Amino acid sequence: MKNLTNRQKEVLEFIARFTDENGYPPTVREIGDHFDISLRAVQDHIAACQKKGYLSQCQKRSRSIRVLKNEEGVSETKAFTSRIPLLGTVAAGKPLLSEENVDGYVTIAEPFVRPGKTYFALRVRGSSMINAGILEGDLAIIEKADVASEGQIVVAVVDNAITLKRFYREENRIRLQPENPDFQPIYTNDAHLAGIMVGLVRTY
Repeated sequence: MKNLTNRQKEVLEFIARFTDENGYPPTVREIGDHFDISLRAVQDHIAACQKKGYLSQCQKRSRSIRVLKNEEGVSETKAFTSRIPLLGTVAAGKPLLSEENVDGYVTIAEPFVRPGKTYFALRVRGSSMINAGILEGDLAIIEKADVASEGQIVVAVVDNAITLKRFYREENRIRLQPENPDFQPIYTNDAHLAGIMVGLVRTY
């Protein structure tokens, strides 16, 4: 493994420390601000560290820099973790992730979360999704998104209330389909999609 320059070591150490402290990696701009260097210089250091096998980065996503090896060349095996807001009772008229709705934070690791994405957690209430294996009290991990594919389980806001259902687009409306025959679908033309469910955490 090729040796790093002193500045590359400093950049690598900063990325690792920032990720440990915040639960997500820094942006190129945050690295540049820390070292008071240009974005081009940061990108050059990152590219050099990638070539030498110390970093990985997805160019199409922000906050996707990941340390593969520390400056001594030892593999970093820790999974990516993120501290995400846990929603409590959502107040009518308040934005979904406003401070009034946040009921604390939880730390979630891969594969539920990935660098460069925004997530929140939602405590499941009721039994409308039991046939999808989603039970009352479960913690649904939601990736923030405003579009969804057919059949995905989404968090939608309808009439100032949030609901967790399967998403289907019909000719002139949206159908939010429960996974329990005791519940009726919700048909609407005025649903705001807040996110897509990407994981479920259950405690016993």
